[in-house]
Amino acid sequence: MSQEQSRHVNYLWCDDESAGLDPVASLIYRSNRLGDDLRITNTGGGNTSAKVVEVDPLTGEEVTVLWVKGSGGDLRTSTRDNFASLYQDKLLSLEGLYCRADVIGPKTDIEDAMVAMYPHATFNLNARAPSIDTPLHAYIPHPHVDHMHPNAVIAVAASANGKALTEEIWGGDLVWTDWQRPGFDLGLVLRDVCVKYPDAKGVLLGGHGVINWGDSSKACYDKTLEIINKAAAYIDAHDRGEQTFNGQRYAALDDHTREAVLAEVLPHLRGLVSGEKKMIATVQWDESIQRFVNSADAPRLAELGTSCPDHFLRTKIKPLYVAWDPASGDIAALKALLSEGVERYSEDYRRYYENCRHSNSPVLRPASPTVCLIPGIGMIAWGKNKSESRVTAEFYNCAVEVMRGAEAIGGYVALAQQEAFDIEYWLLEEAKLQRMPKEKALARDVVVVIGAGDGIGKATALRMAADGAHVVCADLRAEAATATANAITECYGQGIGVAGSDISACGPAIGLAVDITQRESVQQLFCQVLLAYGGIDKVVVTAGVFLAPGQSGMSNEQMFDLSFAVNVKGGYIVASEAAPIWQAQGLRGALVLTTSVNAAVAKKGSLAYDTSKAAANHLVRELALELSPLVTVNGLAPATVVKGSTMFPRDRVMASLSKYAIGFLDTESDDQLREKLAEFYAQRTLTKQAITPEDQAEAVYALISGQLSKTTGQIISVDGGLHEAFLR
Repeated sequence: MSQEQSRHVNYLWCDDESAGLDPVASLIYRSNRLGDDLRITNTGGGNTSAKVVEVDPLTGEEVTVLWVKGSGGDLRTSTRDNFASLYQDKLLSLEGLYCRADVIGPKTDIEDAMVAMYPHATFNLNARAPSIDTPLHAYIPHPHVDHMHPNAVIAVAASANGKALTEEIWGGDLVWTDWQRPGFDLGLVLRDVCVKYPDAKGVLLGGHGVINWGDSSKACYDKTLEIINKAAAYIDAHDRGEQTFNGQRYAALDDHTREAVLAEVLPHLRGLVSGEKKMIATVQWDESIQRFVNSADAPRLAELGTSCPDHFLRTKIKPLYVAWDPASGDIAALKALLSEGVERYSEDYRRYYENCRHSNSPVLRPASPTVCLIPGIGMIAWGKNKSESRVTAEFYNCAVEVMRGAEAIGGYVALAQQEAFDIEYWLLEEAKLQRMPKEKALARDVVVVIGAGDGIGKATALRMAADGAHVVCADLRAEAATATANAITECYGQGIGVAGSDISACGPAIGLAVDITQRESVQQLFCQVLLAYGGIDKVVVTAGVFLAPGQSGMSNEQMFDLSFAVNVKGGYIVASEAAPIWQAQGLRGALVLTTSVNAAVAKKGSLAYDTSKAAANHLVRELALELSPLVTVNGLAPATVVKGSTMFPRDRVMASLSKYAIGFLDTESDDQLREKLAEFYAQRTLTKQAITPEDQAEAVYALISGQLSKTTGQIISVDGGLHEAFLR
């Protein structure tokens, strides 16, 4: 096969790259190439395997080892560490244990109990946990196996006439099997299919996906792509064009209007879906999702729910569809529909749980929707963090493509509710959730740091990210803000999931420009934050200006105006623009304004700065009253933070050194000069320690992390102990 022959997915196998790879490396190469194309399988979905002859470290004899993608991980990024290795003969021998149980078959106690047996077959102390799908690979008597979730193939698997279509599209190459929850019993079913149909090249798993095999790694890869291409070509031949989803009922809003509606609606909706735990959004408005949400059939298909189990583990059994007419432009009506819709959805979800639950089912999870569909707007997906919401959006994108294909070739059929529940609340899936690391304190928070380009702001952004926050790095200088955001992403990764439109496709941090003296600039900043993450929890303003007399040729009056514009009015503008967002969410928030110990100490030569910071101190107190009880407002009062601060450029540092008769050389670097000044300042404090941006960041963390959640209207000095600045 070649790329020319593979019209519907990317053919990425390169003989030059794969030549000379050992069998396990070839398996990893195949897995990565399959994962590179989301039309082949979704993020985290699918698994691959190879049966490899290895030398047993215990006996020195050759044995067959099943290398299979383990629990967790993603094919696109998998390495050897993501694959479990198990003795093939020991896996096959587990059938005897299984068959000795009093009751066997799908969803029986013994089937679930078998998963705990797989680690006993581990080869060479491999620590990767085997997945639930391990027996599907073990019992297929072929050396290389791929199990994928391609949209085109699932469309056939989720069609009303899927069995007949399987014969029509693939002939004898694929054998149809009805839906069955993955597990040990399905592995035995697949073995029996291979025996009964020795010429078959794979099995179409009803409502699920496809599993196929080959004699070599490349042959298996080629067969996987051939299967997908045939399904996609068949769907294309039956495409309904403008009548897809029975045609369009609504028109998409233009970019400007859509953005304005989302800025109004997202905080309101975030509050609705965060009743039990805060959620982070990913918004998508591309052509494919618009074609669905604006269609005549969207309400019917959305209510049917999703099919592939990989999808609804994230998207829940169905999305929330809101029947809003975008042509009306009535945002108040949309908010009301969302409020009613979320309440109704939650009631339906609780009813679904009660109707389907077993005596040993896990407790009810949050009942709010994770996917919201709005005509004219698109899709808003929710998750515990940005990565999770991107995956949720990606999976519903896949579901839409499945429905498009299935509707074109025979009619879409969703999985029965009980079957869906038995996947969603499967005890084995619950065990995986319980094994996940504990969330960090700020993992569900969106923190906006204004002044994040350097100094205290940058240190604060990095500190918030270290505790899991989604950090918006804002600064007057866009390039500095972006550099800080990039540093966060490089440190913690972009996360998984490929979805989101424009800025909403972002990772854990974004960099944006803002001028806090201009209300329109702050409004645009917050609008972009809402599009990126769906809401705002904490805002930290470290931006400030210090103007020495005569600096930049400014008059005293001009220095006074600019100092108050940035240090006082800027904080007020930020607070007044954030307030409606906090109110719409109804979630507790926090605001920290950076003032200065100079606010409490009169100093010659800094009149404009000192008086503006004194005003900022009182602004903190006034805002604490205005924004209570939902938002805490506190001030951070640093002193002499020389390191990394734009308030201490080289000329100011040299002037200060000269003022205090501290010797220095013109040839010394900026950092050397700053270190001298910082040490001098340190000796004036009670603790005799230099004050760093990181010290300030720790104080900010204490104020917004919940540690001081009952503290508001206070000024926290981080100055090493300047007795002159003791507040009275």
